[in-house]
Amino acid sequence: MAKRSKRLRNAIESYKVEIEKHFEKLEKDIMEKDDFLARYHIKEIDKSLVITLENKIKLLGESAEDKKLIENYRNRLKEFKRKLGIE
Repeated sequence: MAKRSKRLRNAIESYKVEIEKHFEKLEKDIMEKDDFLARYHIKEIDKSLVITLENKIKLLGESAEDKKLIENYRNRLKEFKRKLGIE
């Protein structure tokens, strides 16, 4: 079980880094007025990365900090969607 939890922790950290990279690209696309790529990054973060991160956290066992992290990512996405007028 120790190997599995270690792999899950490593995967979770990797997803956090990947999500932050996409948020940086999203900010850059919004500044450059590239709505097409900005929408792509929003979908990638929302539909793929955050959901997968949430599933990995559930496998490891959720904590209040993890729930807050997921909520923070979703709130940031809502803010970017609002800036682009998506929702």
